[in-house]
This record gives sequence, C-alpha cells and structure tokens, in this order.
Amino acid sequence: MTESSGKLASFDVDAQNCFTPLCPDELPVPDGHFIVESLNFQAELADLRVGSKDAHPESAVWVASDDKPQFSPVDGHENSDLYWNAHAVPGTFGFELLKGLPAVTDYDFFVWKGVEPDLHPYGACFHDHAEKRSTGVIEFFRCQDVTTVMVGGLALDYCVRLTVLQLQAEGFQVIVNLAATRSLQIATGDKAIDEMMGAGAIIVNDNIELARVVELQSSKKVTFH
Repeated sequence: MTESSGKLASFDVDAQNCFTPLCPDELPVPDGHFIVESLNFQAELADLRVGSKDAHPESAVWVASDDKPQFSPVDGHENSDLYWNAHAVPGTFGFELLKGLPAVTDYDFFVWKGVEPDLHPYGACFHDHAEKRSTGVIEFFRCQDVTTVMVGGLALDYCVRLTVLQLQAEGFQVIVNLAATRSLQIATGDKAIDEMMGAGAIIVNDNIELARVVELQSSKKVTFH
C-alpha cells in the first residue's frame, strides 16, 4: 500500500441514447437524457476523461421476446444472466452517445463492451461476469497514476453501480455524482447507492457538492491499494 496525490479521472459509463426516453423501445431510463451537463461539468474537474458504451449484436442470446420476457433469467450462458430488450446495436441511434458529449475519439480512453452474442457485462471494467477479462480501463488508470474516479452515466442501478464497485475493489476512490446519473427504478437505485456507500464510494448529490469534495480530495494525499 502506497500513498499518492494521484490524478483525478471522470468516467462516462454507457451514456447512450438507448438508455433514455429518446429510445422508448430499448431501455429508457427516466430523465436519462438530462445528465450531459453534469457529465461535462465533472470532466472539467478531471485530469482525464474516459467513457464506455454497450455494443450489442442483434443476435445476442439475451434479447427478450414474447416467450422470454425482459428480466426473466437466461439459462446456459455464464455471461448473460437476464433477458433484456434489444439495445445499443452499433449503427443505430440508440448506440450513439448522448448529444453534447465528446466524440469517442476525444476521450482519453474508451471501452466497448458486450460485443459478443453471449456476453452481457454490466460493469465497464471487465468483459465477463467472473471479472477475469479486463477491458483495460483499470490498467489505464494505474499507468496514468489515477487514484480517484468521478463516475456518472446510465443506469445508476446497473452499469454505473457495478463499475463503481469494481473500481472500489481495485483500490480507487470513487465519487458518484448523482446529478450525472439516473436509475431505471427508484427502489433499485436506492439499493445501489447504499451498496456503493458500503463499499467506500463517496456519494454527492449535485455539481456544487462534487466540486467541494474534489477540492477536499485534492488537498490531501489519497491512499492507493
């Protein structure tokens, strides 16, 4: 265990049209399209900006149907647990990042996940549910001397939650900006917040509180595991 003043990163997790009311037939998260301003705000505070996208084939084994409704369990595939509406298919409007975010090539690092038909990861740090196949973002952060990561994106109760837990488990201090994320459901969102706090993540309610916490973090040394 060492101490480092470290760099601050901002992480836009799956901030795509498919997770907003702009795509009602995919996975619309209430008010999901209103997070752009806060994502950009936290990026202005950061040394580095990273992002991720879901990138799913239409032939994915977990695509819901009339006889396999959304949220029912998928059997026989260790990296796909539930059936979901088809979403984030490359080349569609739903796949695109929210308007007002940078082009993917303008991020310092970017992750595409779920490309294979039988892979449906939630967290952006690993391609598989067993968390053995890294997407490279953890290694990027370590190479760049990142110790603290501000996280926003969609949805709070699924991909954001697990990304936060993965980063905390790897020794990073995570700050979750609630103004830069939304949950698919209120109950699961509240449960996710409790779980992330229990893992050591710092939860802030808005951009003003975020700026204060970042200032405090930058004024002291951060413990890195």
